[in-house]
Amino acid sequence: MGTHTITVHRVRAALRGAQRLGIDTAPLLQRAQIAPLLLGDDRARVTDAQFTCLVKELHRATNDEFLGLGPAPSPRGTFAMMCCTALGGRDLGAALDRAVRFYGLFPSGPALAVRASGAVARFTVRGELTDDPDHFLSECLVVIWHRLSSWLVGSRIPLLYAEFAYPAPPHRAEYDLLFGCPVRFGAEHTGASFDAHWLDAPLIQDESALGELLRRAPADLLSRRDYGTTVTEQIRRTMARALITRTRLPEAPEIAARLAVSPATLRRRLTAEGTSFQRLKDSVRRDAAIAGLSEGHEPIAQLAARLGFSEDTAFHRAFRRWTGTTPGAYRHAALGAHPSE
Repeated sequence: MGTHTITVHRVRAALRGAQRLGIDTAPLLQRAQIAPLLLGDDRARVTDAQFTCLVKELHRATNDEFLGLGPAPSPRGTFAMMCCTALGGRDLGAALDRAVRFYGLFPSGPALAVRASGAVARFTVRGELTDDPDHFLSECLVVIWHRLSSWLVGSRIPLLYAEFAYPAPPHRAEYDLLFGCPVRFGAEHTGASFDAHWLDAPLIQDESALGELLRRAPADLLSRRDYGTTVTEQIRRTMARALITRTRLPEAPEIAARLAVSPATLRRRLTAEGTSFQRLKDSVRRDAAIAGLSEGHEPIAQLAARLGFSEDTAFHRAFRRWTGTTPGAYRHAALGAHPSE
């Protein structure tokens, strides 16, 4: 529930392979309703739905499951066959081993590995993908394999931490939200770690369920997920529901009461998850504002009131702080991607 937004850095990174292949990306952006003008603003963001649509368009345009970012194309259908192979495993560990060996059959495929050491298991993407200077593909591989693993066992697998074999980028804060765990940069390999007991978890999915998953892949696997298992996710979900039902956004003491904890405990738990109540409130309102402006139907004054701003000027100041532009300018740029509206 709720609309997330994606930093423009990830939009530019996703386009890189198609641009390298000489594909005109303007029509792809237009079909995803993303204004090309936004790509020049480092603080710009797009909705989760827009980004999902763009990934689907890139998938079709490049005819490559790696979106033109890998050392060699991955023909469409490769991921599906890998999933079928993985389903034959007796548990998650065997499934992941099958999947790693499947991609190992391709000389130019990504070098993947799953290894357990004591109580910790780790999935890694080894080596540098030279046609992926933004590390978009390697990060996507970690995200997809985590979410595919969670799907196979029917339960979200909490990540202990995620590591990246490069320095922290300017949009480093996005990684905490994307992976839902502590993140480290400058590591030897890119990957993510989880409790090794999950490798013994039995698979609960079958080929009929796989068909539904594949109809939504790969874009759906890349979209950010709220599982409701962390305090941050529960608060985001509560706030998003309030915006949808057009009720007042709850304050921290009300949220604490709903979670049956004290306000001080709530603050400590949010700090442990790398955020705060105000940061969550700002991000929920920012994402809802961007979604509302992109859709283009709700008057800006009405949108400001729905988001809990008592004055239009306060909304304008907040939106400029979030994105570097005004609500009106953002709407104009967004609607420029689909002028018929």
